[in-house]
Amino acid sequence: MNLSLNFLKPAEHLKEIEDPAKVKKEYRYWRFRIFYGMFTGYVFYYLTRKSFTFAMPALMNDLGFDKAQLGILGSILYITYGMSKFASGVMSDQSNPRFFMAIGLIATGLTNIFFGMSTSILLFALFWGLNGWFQGWGWPPCARLLTHWYSQSERGSWWSAWSTSHNVGGFLIPILAGTVAQYFGWRYAMFIPGGLCILMGFVLMNRLRDTPQSLGLPPIEKFRNDFSSKEEEKESENGEKELTTKEILFDYVLTNKWLWVLAFASFFVYVVRMAINDWSALYLIETKNYSMIKATACVSLFEIGGLFGMLTAGWLSDRIHAGRRGPMNVFFSLGILGSVIFFWLSPDASVWIDSAALFTIGFFLFGPQMLIGLAAAELSHKKAAGTASGFAGWFAYFGAAAAGYPLGKIAQDFGWTGYFMILVGCGVVTILLFLPMWNARADSKYKDSIADDEVEPAAT
Repeated sequence: MNLSLNFLKPAEHLKEIEDPAKVKKEYRYWRFRIFYGMFTGYVFYYLTRKSFTFAMPALMNDLGFDKAQLGILGSILYITYGMSKFASGVMSDQSNPRFFMAIGLIATGLTNIFFGMSTSILLFALFWGLNGWFQGWGWPPCARLLTHWYSQSERGSWWSAWSTSHNVGGFLIPILAGTVAQYFGWRYAMFIPGGLCILMGFVLMNRLRDTPQSLGLPPIEKFRNDFSSKEEEKESENGEKELTTKEILFDYVLTNKWLWVLAFASFFVYVVRMAINDWSALYLIETKNYSMIKATACVSLFEIGGLFGMLTAGWLSDRIHAGRRGPMNVFFSLGILGSVIFFWLSPDASVWIDSAALFTIGFFLFGPQMLIGLAAAELSHKKAAGTASGFAGWFAYFGAAAAGYPLGKIAQDFGWTGYFMILVGCGVVTILLFLPMWNARADSKYKDSIADDEVEPAAT
C-alpha cells in the first residue's frame, strides 16, 4: 500500500555522478540551498500557525469571547495538527517534499484568510481545524530532507540549526500579528500572514528537491562514509528503496518501544511549551498590568531563548555524546522544571525579570522538543523519518491540545496558581520518562538494544 498521490511521488533516482570533485561541489551547493529553503519555509508555517494567538486579545475585545471559548479553538488546532502530523508523516515518507511542503503552506495561508473573514465560533473552529491539518504538512518533509541530506554524526547540529526556524517564526509573529492587530484590527493580523505564506509556497517549489539520488548524487552516508550500522551500509551499496506503508508503520514505528517513550515525553513537553507560548501574554496582562505590546515583547524572548537552547542541545549531543540524545534531554528537562518555577515565583511587574525567565524557559524547553523529533527519526529508519517524528508529534499535539481549553479552564476556575502547578507536574514527569533513554543510540533502530559504548563521529 502506498498513500502518496501520483503527482507527489518521490523523484526518481538518476544515474550516479562519477566525478568526485563534481559530487563534492554539487553536494555543497544543494545542501545549502535545501537547508535555507526548508528553514525559511518553516518560518512561514509559524506565521500562520500562531497568528491567532497574538490576535486573540483584540479579537476578545471585538467579539466578546471568553478564555474558555478561545481555548477551544486552540485545542481544535492542536488536535487536527497532531492527527495530521502522523498521517502526513506516512504520506511524506512516500512523497516528494518539494511539493508536499509547498502545497501545505499555501493551504495554511488560505485558511488564515478565510478565518479572518469569519465571525461565528463555528466558522472559526472549521477554518482553524483545517489550518491545523495543513500545518501538519510542514514538519515531516523537513524530517525526510534532514535524514537524506545530512548524516548521523553531523545531524544533531544541522537538525538543531534548522529547528531554530520555530523560534525565528515564533519571534516574528507576535511582533507582526500583535502590532497589526493593535493598529489595524485582528482580521488583518490573519490576512497578512496568510498572504505571505501563499507566496512563500511557490518559492519552496523552486528551492527544494527530493533525495540526493534524484540529482545523481550518492547517498549522504556513502558521500561522508558515515554509516550508523552495517545494515545501513548494505542498503547504500544495494541501492535505497522506498518502504511501503505497512513496513513503515509495523516494522519501524509502532513496534519500536523507544518511539512510544519519546511520544509520551513529547506530550508533557508540549503541554509546557504551548502553555507558556499561548497563555503567557494574557498572564502578564492580567496579573502585572502589562500592555499588549509589552507582554508580547516578553513572550518573544521565549522563542529567542529556544533558538539558543536548540543549537546548544544539538551541538552537545553531537560533540560530547557522539550522537546520543538522551543525556541532553535529561539535563534540559531539569532546566525546564527550575525555570518554570522561577517564572511563577518571580516578583511582580518586572519586565526584565519576566523577560529573563521566559528566555530561560525557552532555552531549556526547545532543546528536548527538538531532540525528540531527531531521536525519533534516528531510532527508526531514514525512509520512515517523517512517520517516526510525526508519531511523536501526534502525541505532542495532544499535549498542546491540553494546553488549550483544559488549561484555559483551569486558569479560569483555579487561577494562575493552578495553571503553574500543572506545568510543574509536567516537568517532573518529563524527567522521569527521559531517564531510561540515557544510553539509547541511533543504531538501535535495527535492533532492540542499547549500546554501552560510544562511537567516534565520522570525519567530513
